[in-house]
Amino acid sequence: MTMGFTKRLSGFAAVAALALAFAAPVDARTFRWANDLDANSLDPHSRNVTFQLAFLDNVYEGLLRRGPDLKLEPSLATAWRLTAPDTWRFDLRRGVTFHGGEPFTADDVIFSHQRTITPPSNLNGTFATVKEVRKIDDFTVEFITNGPNPTLADEMSNWFIMSKTWSERNNATVVANMNQQQENFASRNTNGTGPFMIRERVIDNRTVFVPNPNWWDRATHNLTEVVFSRIQNDATRTAALRSGEVDMVYSIPPQDVASFERNPQFKVWQVPETRTMFIGMDQGRDELLGSNIKGRNPFKDIRVRQAFHHAIDIEAIKTRVMRGFANPTGLLVGPGIVGFDASINTRLPFNVDRARELMREAGYADGFEIAMNCSNDRYVNDEQICVAVAGMLARINVKVNVVSEPFARFFRLVNPPDYGTSFFLLGWSPASIDAHNALVNLVYTRGAVANKGVFNVQASSSRELDALTDQVAVETDPEKRLAMMRQALVLARDTHAILPMHQQVILWASRANVDLKQMSSNFFPLRHVRMN
Repeated sequence: MTMGFTKRLSGFAAVAALALAFAAPVDARTFRWANDLDANSLDPHSRNVTFQLAFLDNVYEGLLRRGPDLKLEPSLATAWRLTAPDTWRFDLRRGVTFHGGEPFTADDVIFSHQRTITPPSNLNGTFATVKEVRKIDDFTVEFITNGPNPTLADEMSNWFIMSKTWSERNNATVVANMNQQQENFASRNTNGTGPFMIRERVIDNRTVFVPNPNWWDRATHNLTEVVFSRIQNDATRTAALRSGEVDMVYSIPPQDVASFERNPQFKVWQVPETRTMFIGMDQGRDELLGSNIKGRNPFKDIRVRQAFHHAIDIEAIKTRVMRGFANPTGLLVGPGIVGFDASINTRLPFNVDRARELMREAGYADGFEIAMNCSNDRYVNDEQICVAVAGMLARINVKVNVVSEPFARFFRLVNPPDYGTSFFLLGWSPASIDAHNALVNLVYTRGAVANKGVFNVQASSSRELDALTDQVAVETDPEKRLAMMRQALVLARDTHAILPMHQQVILWASRANVDLKQMSSNFFPLRHVRMN
């Protein structure tokens, strides 16, 4: 069915709900938090978006999860191991039930795998190397891969299990196509095994979580209720924290950090994120979208891509736009990701004269016009970054028309099948905490192999890079694998497949009585929150 995404409570119910959110006495263990985004869907297989996955990580669970240090931990699987070079075996946790009371078994794992690899789910890259999932018994499953895959378990840490019975009963066995604004029962309803259940939801406004009394694990939080509010405006969101309307904000603007740090009533939480922000330049189309150049694609010429790199003053973006809360990078991945090597993390120097020279050599001395698509509510100062880039590229006669919009709309442009942008700002955080994840998703030739290159929005292509990425995927010797990843990262850097920008610093703020765990993946597990 096709529906809008702005369902609201009506009449007295809506007024009462909002009044209760901010006016009624709050239990000491009611935790209220806010963010500028909301989850676009409650379907855990719908979109590969960090906030949505982090939001649902409190309700759904995978076979594995990551602790605050990003190390893998058992979750719905109690143990996992390689029983053959191409076979991962998982022992499933017994006695687990979904929120609706359905028992968790191997059938749910097999169902969830099939649901994830079926379009329009865009988490299918998780299983790019998996050719079969085999049920050994009700509490044992095997994932058979096309050759060795030493990082499959790491890739699965953001993959959640759904109830087969519940999905079939509610006609939600396939993900609804969000690009066509479609929904099904799983888009607005949940049935996980996780530590919290959703009791109430008003899309783009408010979501109420309550603890799952039958959770298999021991709760370390002390919460009786969690109230999430979407507050899109930065000033309004931080004002809500200062006034006591919320206890924590998931993102604060860099310019507000100092004022919160000076006030003992608040804590500022900050950690470098594993996400790399980058600019994509369309190298696939014969004619760019949103450009005045007809019949040609300037981005197919590496000299133009190099010129853009030289023309962007990354230190100015760090100091003026990001207020110092960014780490400039020249690679697809940053510190904390397996495969990152500081010795190769270099950028082309900021050099406008060299950029102009390259544009002349490529035949674009007079520049050209191009639309740049950006979100305005997803990343730290995302719209401001795009505006700054536009100003810098004007120095080499490139007129950039910044088109910024909410992430829910922007995200459709960077998704299959259309990939409806030729110049854009995006971020990527490897779910596996491994460079192969970025290589296979961001720069592998799109369409060459099923489930690879799914987020290669810019349609870059290098058969040498593809071959290296494939070798990394199956290499089991750690030293050889690291050497291959280094070679692949250098090749991606030197061919300017994308233009890496920086790793942003995650900035949260809370009241002083809040204790939580901040993860560099930008996940926010409510199970670790305590109100003191």
